[in-house]
Order: sequence, then C-alpha cells, then structure tokens
Amino acid sequence: MISGAPEHANLILDADGWLRLQAGIERYPSPNHDSRPQDEAPCLLVLHNISLPPGVFNGDAIIDLFLNQLDITAHSWFENVRGVQVSAHFLIRRDGTIIQFVPTVLRAWHAGVSCFAGRVRCNDFSVGIELEGTDTLPYTDAQYLSLRKLSAALRSRHPITQVRGHEHIAPGRKTDPGPSFDWARFAREGSWQAGQLPGTEPQSICL
Repeated sequence: MISGAPEHANLILDADGWLRLQAGIERYPSPNHDSRPQDEAPCLLVLHNISLPPGVFNGDAIIDLFLNQLDITAHSWFENVRGVQVSAHFLIRRDGTIIQFVPTVLRAWHAGVSCFAGRVRCNDFSVGIELEGTDTLPYTDAQYLSLRKLSAALRSRHPITQVRGHEHIAPGRKTDPGPSFDWARFAREGSWQAGQLPGTEPQSICL
C-alpha cells in the first residue's frame, strides 16, 4: 500500500455512471454537462492535468471551478478563467483521492475543440480524467494507483479501447498531461496495449 493513498477497494460504476461511494471517493455534481448524442457509449479516455492557480495543490479551487463557484477575487490568476464553464468526469488529487463531477453516461465539458481518429468533438465519445498536477512536475504514486483502478472500472463499464492526452486530441492548443506523465508506467500497470496509447501516428489537426 502506498503511504497516504486512499485504500480504494475495487471501484464500481453504477447503472447511472456514478462511482459507488467509499473511502477516498468524493462526489460533487457539476452543472457543466449535457447528454451524449444518441446516448453514445464512450470509447476514448482523455487524460488532462489541472492546478489552480498553476502549481498550487491545496484548497478547493478546482472543485469550485467545475461547480461554477470559483471566487475570482481570491487570486489574480483566476481572471484567466472568469466566466469559463468546464468540467471533467473525474479529478484525481495528489493524494489519490478521486472526485467525480459528471456521470460517465453523460457528456462532461473537458476536451473543447478536439478531434480523434477522424472524429471531432471528443466530448461526445470520451471520458475525461483530470490529474492534479502540471506538465513538468512528476505525478504521485498515489495518483497512478488511483488512475489504474479507475481505468479498470471504466473499461468494465464502457467500451473504452483508446487513451490519449489532451495534447494529442488538441495539438497546438493543449499540452497536458505533458512530459511529466509516464505513459510506459500507465501502460504497464493498467495492462494497456501499445496500439491503445499515443504512439508515432500523426497528431490530429482540429479545424
């Protein structure tokens, strides 16, 4: 067991796309979601990073942002996200705590202008996971552990066969999860195959 990491049992998504609550799992329903087209099942997992303000890993600013409750006056940098309405399905904090904002059967607003395998609007067919971090600071062992367990739960519930970073589906616009994310470790620990992860294929050009 990783010191300080939540002791997640096997994670299970219920019929409505919510993780069953247990130690180390929190739920903050975000209003920033809508229905997937024709109730499409997600087949793509998109990994992001986030910290608010950048490089700061304490407090509830990320939660407040996803709930449209962020106090813009609390930090000068927050002016950059004034009026922004975004969300992700999940956030994995530095200690491995998993916070869910949107059920996986619905569309979270995480990818923005994006494309993958010839399809645009990746929000339609993806699940978004935010890792609390930056492009350059290594992610924690607790985060990799929680990511592995969460990914397994998602694959058990949905036909997810591909994983990309935000940088791969929105090249030139986004850079996360960045060079600090260990794709080889993620593949090894989660039993992903090479063809399911970013490789040498040309990056998509999103119009």
